Amino acid sequence: MAGFTLVTVLLVGAAIVGIRNIQSIQGNAKNLVREQSLTNRLVDELHSQQTTLSEVFSVLARDPDSVDYYKITSQLDEADRDLARISEEGARTAEHGLWQRLNRSSLDFSREARRLLSIEAPETFSSIDLFRFHGAFASVVARLLEAEYRKLNAAQAQIERRTSRLRDISLLFAAASVLLALIFAVVTVRMVSQLIRRLEWQTAELGRVSWHMLEDQEATARRFSHELHDELGQSLTAVKTNLSALAAAGGGGAAQTGPRLADCLHLVDEAIGNVRQMSQLLRPTILDDFGLEAGLRWLAEGFATRTGTEVAVDSSYSGRLPDETETHLFRIAQEALTNIARHAKARHVQMKLTSSGGEICLSMQDDGCGLSTAPAAGRGLGMIGMRARARSAGGDVTVRSRPGEGVLIEVRVPLRHETHSHPAG
Repeated sequence: MAGFTLVTVLLVGAAIVGIRNIQSIQGNAKNLVREQSLTNRLVDELHSQQTTLSEVFSVLARDPDSVDYYKITSQLDEADRDLARISEEGARTAEHGLWQRLNRSSLDFSREARRLLSIEAPETFSSIDLFRFHGAFASVVARLLEAEYRKLNAAQAQIERRTSRLRDISLLFAAASVLLALIFAVVTVRMVSQLIRRLEWQTAELGRVSWHMLEDQEATARRFSHELHDELGQSLTAVKTNLSALAAAGGGGAAQTGPRLADCLHLVDEAIGNVRQMSQLLRPTILDDFGLEAGLRWLAEGFATRTGTEVAVDSSYSGRLPDETETHLFRIAQEALTNIARHAKARHVQMKLTSSGGEICLSMQDDGCGLSTAPAAGRGLGMIGMRARARSAGGDVTVRSRPGEGVLIEVRVPLRHETHSHPAG
């Protein structure tokens, strides 16, 4: 976060510096355009007046008899007014001194021309002062033009320098930002890679722990099932046999002992039934003896008997699978039926066991109320346990549901045939 924040600060700084430089360049360009527009207009008018004064100078250099006094006087008056106005506007520029000199030189030329025109019967209008004043006027005009060109070149050079500086600063900020971004991206990728490897390791550890817990749970259930069925069941059967023998050998006291013996036999029968039921629930021997298909049918029949929900089992696979795979699929089906009994309010359940494409698919579809749209729907402990068992078998669980349209649970695991014998039931 610190690295990417620094990169963001650099980019913002580059943007601010760039905007300021662009605004400065735009201001210089506007000033240059404004001043150049004014100067171009003044220079154009100055050229016109220079042409007028040059014409007056050339006319005065001719024979005095051919001079039109009225026309020359009018030209001089017009030139004086225009040059005074032009010089006043030019005084607001940086070259105000040259514009003032231009006005003085034009007035000197005009006064000398008027003086020559006021002489009666002159032999010639040419004079050294008129020539000098005209030369001074032309010199000031040339210097003004030179100053304007020099100012234009300086403004262009300044714009180029600022543009080059903006380019260099932008490249510097961009290079620094890219370098920092790459550095912190590499650091971030390394940190994320380490976190991912740690998460993968922890996930693998949790998977192994989950697998061992499930294996221990099934081993414990199998041991208790066998103990209940073999030891306690046999002991209760022996007690029942002895009670039956006592009832058959009872003498004159049968009237008193008969009801008690009958009650004891009834209690023993119930205990034997409960032991068998508990044994089957802990670890159904039919699963070990006959495989997954038979275990699913036995589970469906018992569920239908207890809940009254019709369960149809459709199986196209009757082979044997590894013991842990059969156990996981059986427990998943058991948990799914338990959830249906608790939450679904279903009347029909369709259970299918098929094999295709190198995998076993166990699906259960009910016509109940379906899962809600809440974020936690389908994330209860039962569903988590089903997914954990599916992953332990190398597969996964898919749940599809819409409110009011039931739930479809599909479990797909790789098809691996058994490589060892199943434990005896």
